[in-house]
Amino acid sequence: MNRTEWLLLVVLAVVAVGTLVVAVRLLVTLVRTRRVLKGAGVPTSTKTMFWASVAYLVWPVDLLPDPIYLDDIGFLLLALRSLHAAAARAGVTGPGRGVPGVRGK
Repeated sequence: MNRTEWLLLVVLAVVAVGTLVVAVRLLVTLVRTRRVLKGAGVPTSTKTMFWASVAYLVWPVDLLPDPIYLDDIGFLLLALRSLHAAAARAGVTGPGRGVPGVRGK
């Protein structure tokens, strides 16, 4: 392999690791948000979205090959948005209210 091919491989590896880190951070935030809503007594009607996004993250068959986690990140963001909407409907949003990633107005 020449120098250009090695550089390309290194860049692709860095991008793959970066998207994996973002996906894992979103998954942690999603789990924390679900836990806070459950602990606050909010009925999480978005359980299906939560579990579907977690399953999609670990499922080996994706829209894009697994070193590229952009589609997984999209599903996690959609599930997180659904949980945040449930928190807003229940009035559990805002600073100091315990929902990760939700800011008050």
